[in-house]
Amino acid sequence: MVLNIPAAVGQWVRESLASLGYATRSFLNLLRLSPGAMRRPGLIAEQIHFLGNYSLVIIAVSGLFVGMVLGLQGYYTLSLYGAEMKLGQVVTLSLVRELGPVVTALLFAGRAGTSLTAQIGLMKATEQLSAIEMMAINPVQRVLAPRFWAGVIAMPVLAAVFSAVGVLGGYLVGVQLIGVDEGAFWSQMQAGVDVREDVVNGVIKSFVFGIAVTFTALFQGYEAKPTPEDVSRATTRTVVIASLLVWGLDFVLTALMFNK
Repeated sequence: MVLNIPAAVGQWVRESLASLGYATRSFLNLLRLSPGAMRRPGLIAEQIHFLGNYSLVIIAVSGLFVGMVLGLQGYYTLSLYGAEMKLGQVVTLSLVRELGPVVTALLFAGRAGTSLTAQIGLMKATEQLSAIEMMAINPVQRVLAPRFWAGVIAMPVLAAVFSAVGVLGGYLVGVQLIGVDEGAFWSQMQAGVDVREDVVNGVIKSFVFGIAVTFTALFQGYEAKPTPEDVSRATTRTVVIASLLVWGLDFVLTALMFNK
């Protein structure tokens, strides 16, 4: 048994590299076929409504409560140093830089990502994708590409909604509930948040997360075996893999963007 451990590890590494290479080729093929999907913007708009609008409630409610918690905890911490007036800056930077893109991506993976995986998996199980191929239509271009770009477009918008509602939650707790000066809250936020360094970098993060989460969901659904059991397992893999990708990419992007 001990002698078989190196062989098992080597086989796992080889299979992981092969899966990574196959996923990379699939991603490049999706990008190659995307211009054809762009010629039918109605398909993308329909999927933006499906992915973005149906995720809006959970994103907004989560952002409100996250902002309220940040306002409460931030006030308790800043009050130890007599810096309560910095509450608006702390809440906004936390949301715009990190929590907005990351939490939105995780919620998006759990809400929209699982829906995409289940939808594509069921289309494959019921042979709808095979029927599309029989009509000489590429299912990647007709089915996957519009959903991919819809997710990429919807993610930054949802992250912006999350951050904006989160700032409102921090305002409600810090100013209306605790009693921090309203003028100081907004002025410190405006003075301490830079559009290019903070807001734009947060948008770039959410854009990258949108690519990772949406492609993971589509790839897992498209490659799932046409059985109910494997479709359910693919849905679970979507949440796990997408969440790990979001955390890993967040570390890399944070190290590159805010290393000054």
